[in-house]
Amino acid sequence: MVNILGNLNRALLLGGTLLVLVIAILNGGDIMTNGNWLNAFLRFVHAVVGVLWIGLLYYFNFVQIPTMPKVPAELKPAVGKYIAPEALFWFRWSALATLVIGIAIAGAPPNLYLVQALTFQEGFRNIGLGMWLGIIMAANVWMFIWPAQKIALGIVDGTPDEKAAAAKKAMLFSRTNFVLSFPMLYCMVTRGVLG
Repeated sequence: MVNILGNLNRALLLGGTLLVLVIAILNGGDIMTNGNWLNAFLRFVHAVVGVLWIGLLYYFNFVQIPTMPKVPAELKPAVGKYIAPEALFWFRWSALATLVIGIAIAGAPPNLYLVQALTFQEGFRNIGLGMWLGIIMAANVWMFIWPAQKIALGIVDGTPDEKAAAAKKAMLFSRTNFVLSFPMLYCMVTRGVLG
């Protein structure tokens, strides 16, 4: 068991295999003839990448940002060189994937509610507000957090003052996304229940 679960790639393969098995069992022979399974699968992928994105947002805000001042100076380079860049890789790409897949779900058959949601039409206000908050949050990731983090982590050259300013900017936009995540998630999960 350690050989499988001790290796991330093998654990992902096992999880993917179990997913395919569950899809096959639940859908039987109707997988290729039932168009709803693709919509359901896209919603599943949207949820997985969304959990990864928001999970990393919460990791940064609950763990990394408050803990970094307590980390001894000699250990901070390890976080900045190894942990933060890897976490930020998954953070930014899961943000983009969540956004793109969510827009695809809303805009493609059988759903076709993208315009109604983005214009806050009756019955789509919750999902529309959730979508707009998600768009703002993804824009923050790509336009503010990631460019600032590249400077703060030394991926892009900067003076010590520029690095400090960039770290503060990244933290403030990360906190902005943290704050926006609560109403965004509320709007997403109450979509079918409250409108």
